[in-house]
Amino acid sequence: MWEKILVLVWVSSALAEQLCQPDAVEGYRVRLSIKRALGLQAYAWNDDEMFLFRATLAFAMRNHLSNQDFQVSNIIVCDETPRVTFWFVVTSPLNASVLVDKADVEQAVRKSRHRINSAFLLSDQTLEFMGIEPTLAVPVEPEIPPWLIAFGVVTGTVCTGLILVMVSALIQNTCKTKKKFDEDEEQNDDVWKTAESIPTYDGVYNMSFSDEERFTQM
Repeated sequence: MWEKILVLVWVSSALAEQLCQPDAVEGYRVRLSIKRALGLQAYAWNDDEMFLFRATLAFAMRNHLSNQDFQVSNIIVCDETPRVTFWFVVTSPLNASVLVDKADVEQAVRKSRHRINSAFLLSDQTLEFMGIEPTLAVPVEPEIPPWLIAFGVVTGTVCTGLILVMVSALIQNTCKTKKKFDEDEEQNDDVWKTAESIPTYDGVYNMSFSDEERFTQM
């Protein structure tokens, strides 16, 4: 009994070595930059972390190909280095000797990229699937519609222009009125100056005419 189990384990290991190799056609290389991402809070990469990675990949494959029951054993890892880089391939749940198409693996990773990153507290830049482009962030929808912002800007510009025109016209009218008032004052001053410059003569009372008039009446 134990001999059969050991044989199966040995066969599985040998098969995994054949299926997962660097630069495998259906494989992907992964690179993690834990220290760069977390600094002093960086955790050590060990077998438990690798198991978590394989589990998240199995979840991603299930999420993408919902009609297939992927397990951790279907995620085969090889060529692991101390700088936390390795290769992986995915085998079919229906036949462990058949690799899942690379395109399906890519779509599964892209579909669950956020969940995978969150499991390791990393991002697309610090948990890299070489050959799979980083996912784009979901665009944030503004609270105010863009058309309303544009309408507000145009309306504000028009209102500002109208106010400037009205203020300019008011200033011009005020200047004209003041100028006319100053001109009228200057004309009045000239009239008064002319009148004051004309000499006036006071009459001299002739007493002789007054006496003759008095004697004539007598």
